[in-house]
Amino acid sequence: MGRSKGGSGAKNGRDSNPKHLGVKVYGGQAVTAGSIIIKQRGTKIFPGNNVKKAGDDSLFATADGVVMFDEHNNRKYANVVVAEAK
Repeated sequence: MGRSKGGSGAKNGRDSNPKHLGVKVYGGQAVTAGSIIIKQRGTKIFPGNNVKKAGDDSLFATADGVVMFDEHNNRKYANVVVAEAK
């Protein structure tokens, strides 16, 4: 009996809530320590200087500075460049 019965047409109304993933601060923008730079699933972009990875793979700044993105060894990195004090 591989045939389902008729009846309710309301079988499709399920959708997951948005997860708000993506880049939150772009290259050249200033951040403060603790600011989230990227929300991601898996490490698509790796943490560089003054950046750490959270438990959900988000990247956040550990120091005040300016966000810079670069790529080497076929990996993308997010860095925070700290302005030197004068």
